[in-house]
Amino acid sequence: MGRDYVPQLATLVKRPPAGDEWWHEIKFDGYRIGCDIRNGSPRLLTRNGKDWTPQFPEIVTGVAGLGLTEALIDGEIAAVLPDGRTSFQALQNGLHRVRGAATLVYFVFDLLHVDGERLERRPLSERKARLAQVVGRRRSRIRLSEHFGGDGSRVLQHACATGLEGIISKRADRPYFHGRNSDWVKSKCLRRQELVIGGFTDPEGSRVGIGALLTGYYEKGTLIFAGKVGTGFSHKTSIALRERLERIARQVSPFAVPPPTRIARRAHWVRPELVCEVSFTEWTSDGMARHPVFQGLREDKDATEVRRET
Repeated sequence: MGRDYVPQLATLVKRPPAGDEWWHEIKFDGYRIGCDIRNGSPRLLTRNGKDWTPQFPEIVTGVAGLGLTEALIDGEIAAVLPDGRTSFQALQNGLHRVRGAATLVYFVFDLLHVDGERLERRPLSERKARLAQVVGRRRSRIRLSEHFGGDGSRVLQHACATGLEGIISKRADRPYFHGRNSDWVKSKCLRRQELVIGGFTDPEGSRVGIGALLTGYYEKGTLIFAGKVGTGFSHKTSIALRERLERIARQVSPFAVPPPTRIARRAHWVRPELVCEVSFTEWTSDGMARHPVFQGLREDKDATEVRRET
């Protein structure tokens, strides 16, 4: 039926594009989610096809309120803070039903099917106009992702000044492409990177749970060590991570080249199955992420897909 959710992905660039053919949207700090509606019943799917409908009942209820019978929507579920920014850490809390001050919102930005009509080959400008008709300008759980025309550098500058992660720039005249190409590009204010967890160290002093995560990324099928991540954990998160990592313990290092001896001799190795997201300042000359800060686990990503973004 052509209804599988295979999302279009953005390529990282140093500078956002300019020109009337480009539309720029805010880069939300959340989970990429497709919503497949059949017979009026919404199903939430991650980018690798996992069914996350039970994880976000509030979003399912909100989508059902749109009154659609058959549709496939693309968007991002994010936790919105009182100041309007999205927070991946708050979203992690949301998965465990601890909302705090954040509001769970599904920002929708593309419509691929509706009532038996396939829209992927139509230009983005047409797809998004149809989506706006469906969603409206409501400020509820389901919100249309607004776009901005013109010079992408100015849009990015404003996004960075207000503490956002970055922007996604999309060709308004192009069809939807399943996978990654240059029709969608992303520009970031801060460096963010998904990394695979290959081990951890014990806590020291008054810390609990873990001392640091030992992380890496895949290159030509092998796991490359990218450094330690030792900050960004709450007391509760550190304990939960330790419990989860101990369940996937292994005896030998999963990295193609083991970390330096001073790190390896204190390490507990794990199967490279879990993906975390970190923020950091830069890549060092020897391929390490400098000053990385843990942002949360990426439950929606397969470890084997993680590559160093350049």
